[in-house]
Amino acid sequence: MLFLEYPRCSTCQKAKKWLDERQIAYTDRHIAEENPSYDELKEWYVKSGLPLKRFFNTSGMLYKEMQLKDKLPNMSEEEQLQLLAGNGMLVKRPIIVKGETVLTGFREAEWAEKLQ
Repeated sequence: MLFLEYPRCSTCQKAKKWLDERQIAYTDRHIAEENPSYDELKEWYVKSGLPLKRFFNTSGMLYKEMQLKDKLPNMSEEEQLQLLAGNGMLVKRPIIVKGETVLTGFREAEWAEKLQ
């Protein structure tokens, strides 16, 4: 199982603690140092069944500085994936990738259902 995080993110820290307490094994990956590639993001997006917007860190400073709230609706899926692949700080975190399961953000009930 792959766990993508930004170590200083409090939500990521909570998620990691939750996994550790349940002794769920994972491979850790720093989302800003090793940004997800276009191909990874496209694969995860398709597997997840989620709207592409759920892969954006909508509360992040970069998202707001770039005014993406107004720009995303007019961008193609391809353009949005390229944007995400270009900067890990735009990507929602944490992300869990386990087989066909892809989870964005930390929602404890959802994680409990999908990972235990």
